[in-house]
Amino acid sequence: MNDLVSTAWLGERLGLPDLVVLDATYMLPGSGRDAQAEFRQAHVPGAVFFDIDAIADAGIPLPHMMPSAEQFARQVGALGVGDNTDVVVYDAHGLMSAARAWWMLRAFGHARVAVLDGGLPKWIAEGRPVANGDASAPSARTFVARPVPGAVALLDDVAAASRTGAAQILDARAAERFTGEAEEIRPGLRRGHVPGSRNLPFAALLDPRDKTILPVEEIARRIAAAGIDKDRPVITTCGSGVTACVLALGLRLAGASGVAVYDGSWTEWGQPSDRPVETGPAR
Repeated sequence: MNDLVSTAWLGERLGLPDLVVLDATYMLPGSGRDAQAEFRQAHVPGAVFFDIDAIADAGIPLPHMMPSAEQFARQVGALGVGDNTDVVVYDAHGLMSAARAWWMLRAFGHARVAVLDGGLPKWIAEGRPVANGDASAPSARTFVARPVPGAVALLDDVAAASRTGAAQILDARAAERFTGEAEEIRPGLRRGHVPGSRNLPFAALLDPRDKTILPVEEIARRIAAAGIDKDRPVITTCGSGVTACVLALGLRLAGASGVAVYDGSWTEWGQPSDRPVETGPAR
């Protein structure tokens, strides 16, 4: 299964018994929007809601951190995802949080997962059918989580990469947050970025007209322009490990391997501490 599918592809297959569609919409803090309420207003027919904040380790005082393999298997199995299920994930932004669900499934060994290019906005703009109300309860399936080594980067991995350059660090936040010119959206965090990291705002990989992902050649060009060698190890990061997954998707589409996502991202690194922080443009 490809990592990216079109609305036409999904439209032709909607309703197949071994296809599960997940709405993985997540709203940023302070947006004033409720992802589940918007799901009830409009979603792809047959889709079920993938709650990034609920499918997470509640014992870690950071937002939506990766759960254990056992917890993940139980929760996605309850959504109807099994070992032999094809999965398409989308969000209400076009492409933002859907990539987080895509990455989580891949990180737990499920390769049969794709992101819907353009997401719900493109689906609706094309006049395709939508449903409202709560989703019908899916039939639970058995999902066996098989964690992929190296898919998740932890704080120590990022610190080592920053110190030694053994892996490149690529930050998906907006340029003003990366440089420290803008306040962070979560209160109490320092401004700036991990020393030695590069910046490629996740939106730079999207067509601004319809939020579809750019052609692979253009993605590769923008990755290189950010100072990243896609043939060397890369750790992607962002505010809380969501849009970092858009960069991970872009890198994968461009042919990169050895890509990890820093799960704690700036919400962890940027807390008041003695961890080093740089401001200004990437050096």
